[in-house]
Amino acid sequence: MEKKIFIMLFLLSANLVISQTKTEFFNKADVFFKSYVIDGKVNYEAIKNKKTDLLELKSMLSSISITKENTLDYQAFWINAYNIAVIDGVVTNYPIKSPLDVAGFFDKITHKVNGENITLNDIENKKLRAEFSNEARFHFVLVCAGLGCPPIINEAYLPAKLNEQLSVQTTKALNNPDFIIVDKNKVKISQIFEWYKGDFEKKGSEIKDFINTYRKEKLPEGAKISYYPYDWSLNKTK
Repeated sequence: MEKKIFIMLFLLSANLVISQTKTEFFNKADVFFKSYVIDGKVNYEAIKNKKTDLLELKSMLSSISITKENTLDYQAFWINAYNIAVIDGVVTNYPIKSPLDVAGFFDKITHKVNGENITLNDIENKKLRAEFSNEARFHFVLVCAGLGCPPIINEAYLPAKLNEQLSVQTTKALNNPDFIIVDKNKVKISQIFEWYKGDFEKKGSEIKDFINTYRKEKLPEGAKISYYPYDWSLNKTK
């Protein structure tokens, strides 16, 4: 009996430590984004000049143990991990004009997260898209450091309000006249919709249907849709 009680107390204590560690990570990530993100752009120079803030987050990312048991914790963690890892990749090579200036930025360079070495592409495609194939809103919160991506927000994604944050950022992007360009019945949209077409076309729906779900002014009936070139210029503050 005493052994069982000890094991139960140990497990409860371990879960409490894990919970506290995750909470601390989300809190510190929130402070980090509030400190270095301004109007959808990142102050990479300031981060490079004060590396301790980023290094602390990287240390937490590498050691935190996260599972799919709690979907909101899992999704919020990996979204933040992606955005922090992107910033780390830029800061490591700063000054650069684009993330594409760094060979293997997305598919070769690895980051230590959740106890494993993982690329940015694998965070996006294996940890998030593959696990939640019906969640196309990820594309509006995972920020690749290019101006063509929807802007990064100056707060962390938090489990308690993740669904709201996903909807807000998706709505902002799809109502932004620079992101969805409408000229009468001609509509130009981001190449994000071309590259990940299948994510937006579920159960017989079209890309236009997904866009209209979040737009205040719906796309014209019979609109001719094309894609404008992606802008890979760095999303840095002036």
